[in-house]
Amino acid sequence: MNFLSLFVLLPLLTLAGLWLSKNLKQVHAVAVTGASALLILTVYLTVDFLLQRAAGNTAEMLYTASVMWFEPLNIHYAVGVDGISVSMLLLTSIILFTGVFASWTIVDQAKEYYMWFLLLTLGVYGFFISIDLFTMFMFYEVALIPMYLLIGLWGSGGKEYAAMKLTLMLMGGSAFLMIGIIGIYLNSAPEGGELTMNLLEISKVLIPMEVQRWLFPLVFIGFGVLGAMFPFHTWSPDGHASAPTAVSMLHAGVLMKLGGYGCFRVAIYLMPEAANELAWIFLTLTGISVVYGAFGAILQKDLKYINAYSSVSHCGLVLFAILMLNQTAMTGAIMQMLSHGLMTALFFALIGMIYGRTHTRNIDEMSGLMKVMPFLAVCYVIAGLASLGLPGLSGFVAEMTVFVGSWEHTDMFHRVFTVVACCSIVITAVYILRVVGKILYGEVENKHHLELGDAVWHERIPVVILIVVIAAIGMYPLLVSDMISDSLVSVIGQLAR
Repeated sequence: MNFLSLFVLLPLLTLAGLWLSKNLKQVHAVAVTGASALLILTVYLTVDFLLQRAAGNTAEMLYTASVMWFEPLNIHYAVGVDGISVSMLLLTSIILFTGVFASWTIVDQAKEYYMWFLLLTLGVYGFFISIDLFTMFMFYEVALIPMYLLIGLWGSGGKEYAAMKLTLMLMGGSAFLMIGIIGIYLNSAPEGGELTMNLLEISKVLIPMEVQRWLFPLVFIGFGVLGAMFPFHTWSPDGHASAPTAVSMLHAGVLMKLGGYGCFRVAIYLMPEAANELAWIFLTLTGISVVYGAFGAILQKDLKYINAYSSVSHCGLVLFAILMLNQTAMTGAIMQMLSHGLMTALFFALIGMIYGRTHTRNIDEMSGLMKVMPFLAVCYVIAGLASLGLPGLSGFVAEMTVFVGSWEHTDMFHRVFTVVACCSIVITAVYILRVVGKILYGEVENKHHLELGDAVWHERIPVVILIVVIAAIGMYPLLVSDMISDSLVSVIGQLAR
């Protein structure tokens, strides 16, 4: 029994507890207990990981274990984590814990809702701890499938259309990804020997360049679809807008990070020569995503659509930084994944709370909410400031690291795209300040809004936790940046081969 397997076992036990629950009170108790146990486990893992690194343990992956799963194809249940994986597990646990409280108002088929919610989370945990390509792909699919039901059954608006569109597009990306993984497996022993799906073993061999040239685009596009890379991003706004509040939090905050993590862990790490040669193509596409998503947010009137297009821009910045292929920019990419995950979860939580009171997400139908619900309004301002990169909050340190790393390239191509990406900061400030001024300040034009109440206890818990973590990373980024940078050494070594 490997320690990391607890990240699969605990969600399974929570699912069993939910199945046996008889009423809503028991459902809430089991969900909170399971989410709390996973959060405590992740904090323990993070502390122990940092202590081992401080003690001089320089192993590429810690807590590794490998058990034969399917001998004919040499497939193993293989797990292990580095600093990047640990940071992603911590992000997942924080958003799961806060998402449980954000789902408190769901009473219709609540047990089934939480079960699908936990199954999605199980897939995410399994993906981040896997170091076997087959195991990783299996958990990747487990994380995607529940989204269809969570949006289609508990969503709002055009939920059937959004659920179908999201599922079909992500399954299309999975098809590309599956072909790419099979191709990597078949070329994992180019000089003879046993084929393998183990990431660490494949990284030690050199896949022929002529094979890398067609495998790299398949894998990068396969994961890039989930990372909302242009032009495969169109599922994202509809999916976010129709999903329940906590599902939007988990989807934008964590699930989309599987795309960036996969591009980094599989495409870049295992096919470094193709990455160096073909990065400019995908850098162009991700540069478009960064600016296009920001302009798209300006044109929206619906709060969820504004945040959804903002996510396209911020997730585009993650892929943009990864493709710069240097340690500083990649460190910024992982920090941006953390920062955006926390910020967008906070945004979607607040939007859900505001919508639950006003019954509208149209910014033209809201005004003066600062006078009516000051706690939620102040928290929304903080989320907006983090999104536009205010110093002292996580968004600033993440974006600064990305742009500094991008500027390290001295050629004109990279520097032009760096300047273009920097322009997204100004565009982000426009739509954030516009929304904040429109819905929070001024007079309350809708007199029915004067009777609305502010946040209650189960709404304040997730909001406060997310703001505290965003501020902690912004004030002391070394908490995560050193852990991430150390884990990038092996990837940089691969790119220099």
